[in-house]
Amino acid sequence: MNILIVRLGSLGDIVHALPAAAALAERFPGAQIDWLVDARYRDILDCVPAVSRRLVVSTSRSAVARRAGGGLEARVFSGRRALPAAVAELRRSRYDVAFDLQGLLKSAVLARLSGARRVIGFAPAHLREASARWFYTETIDPAGAQHVVDKNLAALTAVGITQAPRRFPIDVPPSPAVGDVARRLGLAAGGRFALINPGAAWPNKRWPPDRFGAAAAAMHARHGLRSAVLWGPGEESLARDVAGRSGGAAAAAPPTSVADLVELARAACLMIAGDTGPLHIAAAAGTPIIGLFGPTDPRRNGPWDPADIALSQFDACVCHYQRRCRRTTSCLADIHVEDLVAAIDRRLAAPPGLR
Repeated sequence: MNILIVRLGSLGDIVHALPAAAALAERFPGAQIDWLVDARYRDILDCVPAVSRRLVVSTSRSAVARRAGGGLEARVFSGRRALPAAVAELRRSRYDVAFDLQGLLKSAVLARLSGARRVIGFAPAHLREASARWFYTETIDPAGAQHVVDKNLAALTAVGITQAPRRFPIDVPPSPAVGDVARRLGLAAGGRFALINPGAAWPNKRWPPDRFGAAAAAMHARHGLRSAVLWGPGEESLARDVAGRSGGAAAAAPPTSVADLVELARAACLMIAGDTGPLHIAAAAGTPIIGLFGPTDPRRNGPWDPADIALSQFDACVCHYQRRCRRTTSCLADIHVEDLVAAIDRRLAAPPGLR
């Protein structure tokens, strides 16, 4: 059986679709499971052995085809003709079924152009762009599924898979990042630490750096827990700002790959972040988390372990799913340091969760 998953991005959304790939691999052992992904987000899929082949679309002329780590196969389609070349490869693969787990017009068109005999997407009420529905041969209504992980799993009922677990098949080699963080924080090997991720692609998802710093200082004073501040491209100064405002309780993390981030999350005893890819990677890794939510709904893509905590302003937000806030100050500013410190106390005192 040949299966195609279309989920081009973003990082957190791809993480939320991994249980669907795991369930397909378990139900159809030996099946070819390919994933069409934007080049910016392929790194997480290089850590997922349930995926047979990564079909990577890039508009960068510098992108070259390469084989992913661990012998996992990848094809990169780059330059001005990236999409036509990718579609030609999709059609050569003769898919039995294609799942569009993104719900955009672009993803639906690519799923249909794959030539798959069955093209499965969500019912119109669950699409991000309603026009996508015209490109499916079948639609699934994930009735009763609130979290996006469960909606993705509900799509698999089209191939007879029901009640699949939330399982995240992420396999990475040991990373030196864990030791580097311990040294930066002045910890012995195996010492306890927290992770803080202050950045976000959307300005509307960023909590003020001075508040992250104050919360890190309070966490160290109350729990003896130091924090490593994560950063992505263009965010190193932000991480240093947070660390500088922590009174020595935090330090900027070293540069990290996605594989490094997975290992750091598995070693950490807490992750604090907004609605970002690193938060969702930590949730998939089983790290206790506290999420800060403003324009996005934590019921859809927030914590699912009952012990985890979402501090949310979504119900009061006036700019749902918009990159920038229409107010003078973001609704996230209505979450105060005291709110996060109280959540830290509760989360660190909670018994192990369901993972």
